[in-house]
Amino acid sequence: MTLSVALIGATGYTGLEVARLLSTHPEAQLRIATARADVGKPLSSVHPSLAGRVDLELTELDPAAIASCCDVAMCCLPHGASAETVKQLSAAGVRVIDFSADFRLSSLEVYERWYQVKHPWPERVGSTAYGMPEFFADAIASADVVANPGCYPTSAILPLAPLIRDGLIQPDDIIVDSKSGVSGAGRSAKVATLYCETNESIAPYAVGSHRHQPEIEDLVGRIAGRPTRVLFTPHLTPMTRGILSTIYVRPAAGMATDAVDQVSQCWNDCYANKPFVTPVEHLPATAHVAGTNYVQLTVRAAGDRLVLMCVIDNLAKGASGAAVQNMNVMFGLDQTAGLV
Repeated sequence: MTLSVALIGATGYTGLEVARLLSTHPEAQLRIATARADVGKPLSSVHPSLAGRVDLELTELDPAAIASCCDVAMCCLPHGASAETVKQLSAAGVRVIDFSADFRLSSLEVYERWYQVKHPWPERVGSTAYGMPEFFADAIASADVVANPGCYPTSAILPLAPLIRDGLIQPDDIIVDSKSGVSGAGRSAKVATLYCETNESIAPYAVGSHRHQPEIEDLVGRIAGRPTRVLFTPHLTPMTRGILSTIYVRPAAGMATDAVDQVSQCWNDCYANKPFVTPVEHLPATAHVAGTNYVQLTVRAAGDRLVLMCVIDNLAKGASGAAVQNMNVMFGLDQTAGLV
């Protein structure tokens, strides 16, 4: 099998990471790459690191052309605009992995309140497979559209969901403190992400208003089967890629004094056959997973709380690596194909 892949919105950092991963994938190849600007130029002129590996010419979006030669499209467009494109591609018979938040949430009302747009395909909200194979592999395998997870939510859902599902921690008192590399803000020029603004500095942003908070609550609740309340604060750190989430939780009432051991055992049981999630004993760092699709989790006791720590690469397991993993599941390939 050789899968043909279309990359919609290829000029950003997630597009670069998709192209890089597909350039060495043993059973998939990039056939079409689209962009609103730079049409007619080789993709490697926009991303020079791809020179000699991916020199595909950038084209305008044409769903019919994509349907004629591609098995799957990866859509790296902003929310709102992405949903309309995904709808067109799906109608043309193309299976789609969507990087935006347009299909992640269960509730249309919650989506439109947090994203402040009318959804172009409202009937698909709440009925689209969420692209986390650790919990939704069966739905992903048969899906026509997969909602690729957000980067911050990935770093919170993976440690939290199994613990709440197994009744080990309180679901209504969770603090998620996350630090992300600057690539998470995208490739467009913004004053806040200029070198002189971010170098030698760390800063919080979107305090109490970040759109990934409802995604964390929604998905942890869906997986665990009970409502969850999260206080989420993101921070921008002076590094290119990576996320560290430090999560403060309270053990459930009646938990024994060996709560740390129970948490570790829960993770080991949950992720025993999941190739990319690794519970560890050491304190994890973003450098430990940089450039990979791997996740490291650990736990410590601190007073009357447990401190959960999770590291991912925001461009890999937090975006493009997850999309390749989802593609592998959709087409019956080994989840690890093309990934490290």
